[in-house]
Amino acid sequence: MAERKHARHVLLVGSSGGHLAQLYALQPWWTDRARTWVTFPTPDAHSLLAEENVVYAHYPTTRNIPNLLRNFLLAFGVMRRTRPDAVITTGAGVALPFFVLAKLRRIPTVYIEVYDRLETRTLTARLCRPFTSRMLVQFTQQLSLYKGSTLVGPLL
Repeated sequence: MAERKHARHVLLVGSSGGHLAQLYALQPWWTDRARTWVTFPTPDAHSLLAEENVVYAHYPTTRNIPNLLRNFLLAFGVMRRTRPDAVITTGAGVALPFFVLAKLRRIPTVYIEVYDRLETRTLTARLCRPFTSRMLVQFTQQLSLYKGSTLVGPLL
């Protein structure tokens, strides 16, 4: 399957708070693309994404197996319905089900490591790495944590 030059529909997946803020900072890139957001139903998400197409995931996700399974079911339905050309995330736990299913469907995935982890890898990045097509980092210190990663600079 040939890689598409530009994603027609992107799935932007991220926890609320800082993860969502960093995805939102990519607005110049995603503003002209069809998109669906997956995040948690928190006040910041409702406010920031009021005019966007949003699917709310189950949380908490950290070490919560029932919600991980619920989010796998959610991911299956969202991906079947939206048929994304790419899945982009800044983490955290909600990203894993979407990355696993994207890999199985041969949909490109992009993981953008968060800006506040410079010396150790995040749990979600470690879990998603085998399913990641492109690994992007925001600071040079992060390059050594993820072989083959690309430096994009700070999003915020």
